[in-house]
Amino acid sequence: MLAAGQQKRFPRHAVLSDDEVARTARTTELGAYNLIPSELFWQARYRYLEQHGYLLRPRYTPGWSPSWTGTNLDPTFCEDSILSMTDDVMDAKRRSDNNLVAIKSTMKTEEIRIAQYLSSIRDSQNHCVPVLDVFADPFNPQLLLLVMPYLRQFNDPNFGFVGEVIDFMDQSLEGLAFLHRNLVAHRDIAVQNLMMDARPLYPQGHHPVKRNHTPDGMYRISPLSRTDRPVRYYYIDFDLSVRFPVGGSTYVVGDVGRDTDVPELSEDIPYDAFKVDVFALGNLFYKEFFLQFNSLDWMSELLINMRQPQPKARPTIDEAVALWKGIKATLPSSSYRQRLSSRSEPAIERAFNDTVAAAWNGLYSLKKLVH
Repeated sequence: MLAAGQQKRFPRHAVLSDDEVARTARTTELGAYNLIPSELFWQARYRYLEQHGYLLRPRYTPGWSPSWTGTNLDPTFCEDSILSMTDDVMDAKRRSDNNLVAIKSTMKTEEIRIAQYLSSIRDSQNHCVPVLDVFADPFNPQLLLLVMPYLRQFNDPNFGFVGEVIDFMDQSLEGLAFLHRNLVAHRDIAVQNLMMDARPLYPQGHHPVKRNHTPDGMYRISPLSRTDRPVRYYYIDFDLSVRFPVGGSTYVVGDVGRDTDVPELSEDIPYDAFKVDVFALGNLFYKEFFLQFNSLDWMSELLINMRQPQPKARPTIDEAVALWKGIKATLPSSSYRQRLSSRSEPAIERAFNDTVAAAWNGLYSLKKLVH
């Protein structure tokens, strides 16, 4: 059992009864918390990554044994019980500054070259994930290890106010314009491939897997508001992307990408990859915002244009950005702090929540006047 001095570090809910300790010991011995195969891949590279300046979590230390063994601690609240369920990406800390990073194991493909090319361009409108490091895998000569900042999916945590949606649309549209300006088609724009640097929302950090908990996995935490702590959004995952030569055709073939609504995808009839990107981003806006929330009717003109079934009727990304800027200019500043209410929210609940949000907005405006 833990010594009295040690036990003070843990909340009461993290301490087991004697019977629970015995049951936990048995399940641990039976392998309930053992590393799964995808984790063993990373454990084998622990020392190699350490030599390159990246530290995996204690769970992946060679020869790891559970920290709760011989104690009365609930494994649920022990950081080294937390599994990583992704096969090809692992979180780590960069030893030089203790920042979280994501390390991706990938084949030597065009993805690496495109990601490095985009990362090398200094441009305020560049919303492509930065490449921090690339080095060879120590065991498989066909693999590379790609190091990027640790990011969260763009909609985790949820959006709270209309202005936050506007900011996301601003950044994702200008990010796609940057891609096309540099002759790169993403070809897989989807929820999974738009991320954000959420550090402003979690100034004390959060666990990289148990994301709504403190870095030690012990306590639940709540994020700050994007309205008060703006974040930056990024495009990731360029494994389907194409970089075109200057003056070359932007037509491709292939029924690829997560968005199965794109009408022109084909294995043998060429289509414009740039127009597919425009459709996919418009479709993301439509599904993730327009269908989900009230008070977003102002985006319908942009969505109708970006989601045109006929590619030739669709705007280029620059035309979509121009249309968006025109729409945005008509929106009153008061709409930015309007609460996002779900279309499924009952009317009575919506009225109550809107009243509370209006009160908070009043306090916010008063604080701005005072300061």
